[in-house]
Amino acid sequence: MSKITKKEVKEFVKEKLATDRIWAIKALLKIFENQTLEEQKFKDTIYHNGVGFNGTDGEILSSFALQFQKKRFLSDKQMVILFKKIPKYWAQIVKISDEKQLHSLIQS
Repeated sequence: MSKITKKEVKEFVKEKLATDRIWAIKALLKIFENQTLEEQKFKDTIYHNGVGFNGTDGEILSSFALQFQKKRFLSDKQMVILFKKIPKYWAQIVKISDEKQLHSLIQS
């Protein structure tokens, strides 16, 4: 079993976030949870703390997260937008993931 590099982790997670509906939605919800309560309330990025959505994505991705929490559904059009935007948050997802579990997924 060879050592997995940070580059391999990044590529794997970005690919999953860009193509896998379950990964993308789970990431969306996790990142939304990491927004401050104020940011969640206003559906915007207020603090530049390296956690949560960036200023460009705050409003739309927060609205997606709130909709999914309420209706358990995102449209195909929303998924296209999510698949385009969510991969840039790969590092936050890696940071909150179980490293061993993630590495086992990469190796399988």
